[in-house]
Amino acid sequence: MKKKQPLFILLAVFSLLWALSQSAWAFSDVGGHPDADKINALRERGVLEGDANGKYNPGRNLTYAAGVSIIVKGLGLNVDHVRFAKAPKATDYFPNLKDDAWYADAFITAYHNGLEIPRDVKADQSMTREQFAYLLFQGMMRTGEYFFTEIYTELADEADVNPAYMNSIQKLLNAQIVSLDAKRMFYPKAAVTRGVAAGWLHDAIKFVEDMQSADTPAPSPLTDTKLETKAVNPDVNEVTVKANAPHSGYGIRIASIVFDGDRAILHTEAVLPDPDRMYAQVITEVKAATYISAAYTPVLAESLQGAIRKPAASPPSAPAGRA
Repeated sequence: MKKKQPLFILLAVFSLLWALSQSAWAFSDVGGHPDADKINALRERGVLEGDANGKYNPGRNLTYAAGVSIIVKGLGLNVDHVRFAKAPKATDYFPNLKDDAWYADAFITAYHNGLEIPRDVKADQSMTREQFAYLLFQGMMRTGEYFFTEIYTELADEADVNPAYMNSIQKLLNAQIVSLDAKRMFYPKAAVTRGVAAGWLHDAIKFVEDMQSADTPAPSPLTDTKLETKAVNPDVNEVTVKANAPHSGYGIRIASIVFDGDRAILHTEAVLPDPDRMYAQVITEVKAATYISAAYTPVLAESLQGAIRKPAASPPSAPAGRA
């Protein structure tokens, strides 16, 4: 028994150290929250901070100060692309804020990254669910250009949604970053809690990172692509590429033609819809035509070369503060 005692002690010490290391990255009051793992993961990444007692207070309403700060810090937004004639102040853009407050730099960064924050915003003002969703989506789109499936999700409380925010909410629903409840309610005008906001932010960061690390381009939204050839005269053929699109907002274009022996290989790509418009989800035929010498046999490239996603490198984090 005496020979086994040192091993037992080592195991006990190791277990204690492991438990302490785990608790060091865990908030003490999120254990029963549905997004507890996501909240703690964001703390481990340095995105979230708790109070002096190690609490995150997930049930409290999220303020604009905290909401803007975690979006800026979590998505790595910065002002490296801006050249200032003088040092910027938060009150230059938002007169109700304080220039020496912990959140000031985050608001400056958000403003210069195009996040549409009300000019009369107050730091301790609670954010609604639709307001946070709107700014979160804007922050995501500052990190790159991404493809979203164009499926319109009906909300039971759709009439309560600010029309200016609907596109952002729809895109976040399609990306499974936000969700509706069993009654298909989004509760757009309800205050967003700190816990819910952290869960959305976690999934938004994961979406961005997954898209940016993908080795292959996003799949084309176009299907059933085919070629049709019609003689214009003995020397020239009109070649038309046709495909099915999810709705009328899409188009198709012939990006390039590669001549290989007696073949003319057509490479096509999808023309994406206007992101600020909504379209009825009706399968629509799209087409594009070109003219090729009759000496060549037109061939469609094996896959559509859809330049659908153009991710930008994630910039370093800007100062955020006590979120």
